[in-house]
Amino acid sequence: LMGWRIVGHIPTDVPQAIIAVGPHTRSWDFLIGVLSRNVLEQDIGFIGKDSLFKGPFGWLFHWLGGYPVDRSRSQGMVDSVVQLFRTHPKFYLSLSPEGTRKKADRLRSGFYHMAVGAGVPIIMVGMDFKHKELRFQPPLYPTGQVEADMRIIQQFFSTVTGKIPEYGVDPPK
Repeated sequence: LMGWRIVGHIPTDVPQAIIAVGPHTRSWDFLIGVLSRNVLEQDIGFIGKDSLFKGPFGWLFHWLGGYPVDRSRSQGMVDSVVQLFRTHPKFYLSLSPEGTRKKADRLRSGFYHMAVGAGVPIIMVGMDFKHKELRFQPPLYPTGQVEADMRIIQQFFSTVTGKIPEYGVDPPK
């Protein structure tokens, strides 16, 4: 896969999960994700801003397994994703915990609340450009203690080098 290695996997006994992939530092990360999904032979969906699903290429994002979301309504987005998990007995949803391709001063917590609401684990995947690795971590089952769990998640992503390193995730304080 263009010189990349996949380290780890999605456990076969986990039928549903939020797949948190980071750091997300450029648009081309999406292509690596789609290609990796095909190599893994996993049906992993993604969410994207609803404007991507309109216009001449909207069909493509649907075909690739995307689900449009209205990012202007954060609580509605969490509820919408929880509903996706309720209606799909085997469902993996990939997203970026930063919520942007630019430098973020903190991770967004929406993905965490989606996992809690759906009762599913979070599988962290580091897209490490320095080592050309996609690193899968064992599932993290949210405890409901948001700050403590988010520190664990942020710590992991702070060890991964994105394509644009300065946009990466800082270690927790």
